[in-house]
Amino acid sequence: MPTSRRSLLIAFLTLPLIAARTRAFAQAGPELPLTPECRDGDEFTLEREAGPFFKPNSPRNRELQADAIGGDRMTVAGFVLDKRCRPLAGSLVEIWHADENGHYDSVGFRLRGHQFTDAQGRWWFNTIVPARYPGRTRHFHFKVQRPGGRVLTTQLYFPGEPGNAGDGLFHETLLLDMKQTGDGRFGRFDFVV
Repeated sequence: MPTSRRSLLIAFLTLPLIAARTRAFAQAGPELPLTPECRDGDEFTLEREAGPFFKPNSPRNRELQADAIGGDRMTVAGFVLDKRCRPLAGSLVEIWHADENGHYDSVGFRLRGHQFTDAQGRWWFNTIVPARYPGRTRHFHFKVQRPGGRVLTTQLYFPGEPGNAGDGLFHETLLLDMKQTGDGRFGRFDFVV
């Protein structure tokens, strides 16, 4: 039976926190050695600009895939951790991205949402794979804020994309750990704030 996004999400949600620290959920292929991990002690997730398409006051919603019926399904998930690998419960995680045609919704809140991390610092969104558009490689935008902390604004990227090298905002420490499933993709990234 092929692996599904749902089964990977369930596996992620049942991971004990120790697995997050050791990256036991790492992809089957080569590890992403440059991705900052909380065990490094002084590495926060790299900041990137919000870009011109950010809109405040997104709805509290983690089910974004209905906003783009024709898009390729994807679940993106991870933890919000401090530098000592402690989970940050109640952290705000906000996402926005282009649709399957490379367009952003500037009128409503299509493919935009936010949520708060659970008691173990976990977050996830069910969405679609964003398209590339002129000048930019495939990416997600995020804002992450631990309770009482400052806001981290960043972007996450897809490994192996031909446009990565030509995108001036791309950085390899912001690559998603990707898995292909029978019903779409599953991407993992842990924010360290």
